[in-house]
Amino acid sequence: MSAPTIREARARRKRRIRGRISGTAERPRVSVYRSNKAIYAQLVDDAEAQTLAAVRSTEVEGKGLKKAEVAKKVGELLAQRAKDKGIERVVFDRSGYLYHGRVKALAEGAREGGLVF
Repeated sequence: MSAPTIREARARRKRRIRGRISGTAERPRVSVYRSNKAIYAQLVDDAEAQTLAAVRSTEVEGKGLKKAEVAKKVGELLAQRAKDKGIERVVFDRSGYLYHGRVKALAEGAREGGLVF
């Protein structure tokens, strides 16, 4: 039996996390996707299978900023959109990524924007 690849290991972690957490209309799930170039976040109501709000790094002005700084701005913009919809409390889903770097910066930006995890 060979060791799992990085993608396979992340997929296993993601399935394990999603088995434990779920979003509702009152407390939606913040789902994060991180690529090499961009970072994406969305608020998901799993009970209704609906995306309530979504943000991507191409929507924020990131010229000359580091990736972690852009991720923080994405978190702040997500918090702003959540506030506009009347959402204050959320569940954070890191999607199998380690909680550091850009994922952590996005979460901190969302907290600074007013979301409560």
